[in-house]
This record gives sequence, C-alpha cells and structure tokens, in this order.
Amino acid sequence: MKKFSKRQAPLNVVSLYTGAGGLDLGFEAAGFITCAAVELDANARMTLEDNRPQWVQPENGNALEIDPDALLTTAGLQRQQVDALIGGPPCQPFSKSAFWAAGTTRRLDDPRARTLGAMLDLAEAILPRVLVIENVRGIAYREKDEAMTLVQQRLGQINERHGTRYTSTVTYLQATDFGVPQMRERAFLVSFRDGQTFEAPEAITGVSTNHTAPTAWDAIGDLVLDDAQVERLAARGKWAGLLPSVPEGQNYLWHTDRGGGLPLFGWRTRYWSFLLKLAKDRPAWTIQADPGPATGPFHWDSRLLSIEEMARLQSFPIGYRFAGDYRAARRQIGNAVPPALAEAVARRISSILLHQTYRSSLTLAVPSRGTPPAPAEVKQVADQFRILAGHHEAHPGTGKGPAALLRPAPLASLPQGGSEHFDADPIDDSGEEPAAA
Repeated sequence: MKKFSKRQAPLNVVSLYTGAGGLDLGFEAAGFITCAAVELDANARMTLEDNRPQWVQPENGNALEIDPDALLTTAGLQRQQVDALIGGPPCQPFSKSAFWAAGTTRRLDDPRARTLGAMLDLAEAILPRVLVIENVRGIAYREKDEAMTLVQQRLGQINERHGTRYTSTVTYLQATDFGVPQMRERAFLVSFRDGQTFEAPEAITGVSTNHTAPTAWDAIGDLVLDDAQVERLAARGKWAGLLPSVPEGQNYLWHTDRGGGLPLFGWRTRYWSFLLKLAKDRPAWTIQADPGPATGPFHWDSRLLSIEEMARLQSFPIGYRFAGDYRAARRQIGNAVPPALAEAVARRISSILLHQTYRSSLTLAVPSRGTPPAPAEVKQVADQFRILAGHHEAHPGTGKGPAALLRPAPLASLPQGGSEHFDADPIDDSGEEPAAA
C-alpha cells in the first residue's frame, strides 16, 4: 500500500540566479517558501528586498563563490532538508540569439556557462529533494547537447557517491499555454532525488484546450499613461518615425513587396522583431532584455513599453516593483521566467513531493479582459522614408545569406523554426513570426 506524506509544513526553496524573482514567485504561488535567494546583480537584489524582504539573501550573491554550509545556515536548513533547489543559469551561452548574432556560440567554453556547473556543485553539496534548472530551449540543441551531457554525467557521479537516484527529465513549455500573455518557450530540467519522473504540467490555455491564450489587451488594456510618461517612452533612433505606418501585429515585412505597405525593405532581410508591434488580440512576442532601438515588440501606440506593461506581459503580480532605471528594470524583466509558467511547474513538483493530486489551475494566470478595441489607424509613411521605396532583393533563402555562409555549423544541426530564415541580426528565442498581410 502506498504511503502518503503526513508533512504539514510548507515546502521550502533555495534559489540561485534569482534575478527579479520570476521563478521563485511561481513556486511561492504553488505553496513553497523561499528560504534563501542568491543573486549578484545589485538592482535585482534591491528588487527582491523591496518586494519580498522575507526572502533571505546571502551577503555574497555570487553563486560561483557561495559556501554551501553558509548558505544552509542562512536558509535555516541542513543537508538533505532543502525541498527544491531552483535556478536559471544565465542563458546567453545556449541562446539562439547568440548563435545568429555571432555565427556560433562558445556554449560550455563560454565563461558564463560556469554557472551551470556551480549549480550542480551546490546540488551535490546540499542534496535537495528536487533540482530544477530553467533555461532556453537552446540548452539542448541537436548535435550541441554538451550541456545536457554535463548534467547527466554530474548527476550520475552524485548518485554513485551519495546513493541518490537523480535522473534529469527535460520538458519544453510554451508560456502562452499557462496563462502568460507572451510567447516564450523555456526548457526545464527536473531531477528528483528518489528517481521519480517529472511529468509536464497540463496546459490551461492554447490549442490543446478550450481556452484561448491571454492577449496583450488582457494584460495591459486598462493601463493609461499620462503625457509625460508617453513622452519618456517615445521610440528613438533612425527608424522610430516609421513605426506609426506599421499596423498592429506586423513588423517591417509590412513594408516589403509582399506586404501591404510601401516596398522599403527586401523580404526577410531584417531580423523579424525589427519594427515589431503588439496586437491587442494576440499574446505579445518575447520581451528581450537588451533590445536595440528598433527591436520590438513595441506598444500598439508606436512607443516603447512601460516597465509595468512589460511586467504584466510576463505575468508578474500587479504592483511588483523593479529597482534601477528603465534599462536595468527591462533587463530584469526580460531575463525572468514568467511567474505563471513557473507556478505550473511548481504545482506539478509539489504534487509529487507531497503525494497529492495535481491541480492545473494557476493563480498567476492573466484573466480575460474581454474583446479588445479595433486596431488603431495606420499612418502614412513619413516623407524621409519614401526615398527607400523601390525594388529590394529578397533574402536568398535558408543558409544562403552572406552571414550564414560564414557560419561553421551546418544549419541542419539546428532546431527547425521560423528564425532560420533570417541572417541580418540577432533574434529572440520565441521562434515566432508575425503574419504578413
């Protein structure tokens, strides 16, 4: 007969690379308590202190230098008492954006990839009941799976030395399936100490359910900015004046010979988030941490998104505050795990640890705001851009652009997706593309 846990105390969490707390907020919503949060960035530390002062932060927030015994003392726990060790090691070494920007990535040779090894070192030192590593999908590229190989090898060594049964299960989840009004796919590597298998949480929205994914309007439709805020959020740079002529939900492709505007650019000769605008009736595209001046998604009013708007599109709780200036706050939001997505993962883990029935409902999922207003009127192309109208060569095709020819890795070794059509500039990890009219 199966024995059920009689434990009444809340499950606990120790987190590394906590950032603004997106992953921890999801676990909090699922009933976990963060006992220690390790974060190096000064602005992110201030964000955590401002919003969750009860989450204890060690003085040394460098996960590469953290002393396991000191961390356990800070958390008020002992070895093997940590329920969940969670974290998202910096994803740049495994990001698709980095590959397309530079032609390749150093991956495990990148100094930033040491963060993955540091998390595995801590896992061996404290032996949590479950280890959760969050990252971009690119951590497990076909024929570029050295990160996954490292995780499996290290877990095998830990098992041999300590008699544990850690086995990593990789799950890929799309945020829009879990009540997040933003397309963002993430990978979760989940390993239980006793060898249990992690099953992906059930989607609550999207194509596999009877419920549509939340839209940008659902998230930010009630926010009204004053004139001073609108002025501060005005788009800047060479192409800012072209934004009003791009319809909602479109990007620069509108102004090609296959779009509905003027032929100002060649088809697919720019990165797809170039001049990309939100559509009220669709989820947002991935919010990037450090975008260029022409990189979307922009608001449907042809301006930058406010910090509050970006936070809501990530499913952060309303009223959550971010320390630092606009750029610092955006970086924290863009690097965060959507809390509602994290909650779905955490609820599945909680049900396994506590031997309870899994509940798929999510408290952080963004609710519907009803039918959005009609799209705003599209403006005419400003005079300074009309000189560009004319014939422009389309991109020659996958793997045939000038940048692609310099890449050492064959394109066939990469995951298939809409991003493979572009050569000019870096892209984000969403792999999504706005429909061309």
